Amino acid sequence: MPVHVIVDGYNLSLVCNRGLRAQGPGWREMRESLVRQLSAYSQSKGHPVTVVFDAWRQPGDFEQREHRAGVELVFTREGERADQVIQRLARQYGRDCAVVSSDLEIIQTAEAHGALVMRSREFQDKLRMAATGDQGAWKGSEPAEHGTGNSEDEIPPRRPDKKGNPRKLPKAVRIRNRRLKGF
Repeated sequence: MPVHVIVDGYNLSLVCNRGLRAQGPGWREMRESLVRQLSAYSQSKGHPVTVVFDAWRQPGDFEQREHRAGVELVFTREGERADQVIQRLARQYGRDCAVVSSDLEIIQTAEAHGALVMRSREFQDKLRMAATGDQGAWKGSEPAEHGTGNSEDEIPPRRPDKKGNPRKLPKAVRIRNRRLKGF
């Protein structure tokens, strides 16, 4: 089942276009580059993608929505931040969405409503894999339980009085890994 992906536009754009930013392109070029990457991701994975950009300094009483290359772009209305729109969408979709942002306030709201949360750097890897056609090590098998090099997948240190299998990831991490499989 496709999961609706809601992206904090400028947050992810800064992460994905770090090299371009040093060369000095404007926000428009960075935004267009991000839309192309997300379009390729949406086409390869089949997930609908909504990208929210701040436009609160631009005059206008209404939220502007555009559809480009299979990606829905949302520009906020005057006086409204992208964070507010993303939080509203996370409440609306609940467990049927994944939110991509590194903003703590957005993450807390999305998790409270059952949405899957991916930080921008983590999703950048997913975009890169979709662009190259590489499906990663998880394709067709269970994710490795430890030793993957990803600090989130490493087994946390245990207290000596803790019971259970010391080589097993905590339940919350296993559930998150299972939900991430589709991405």
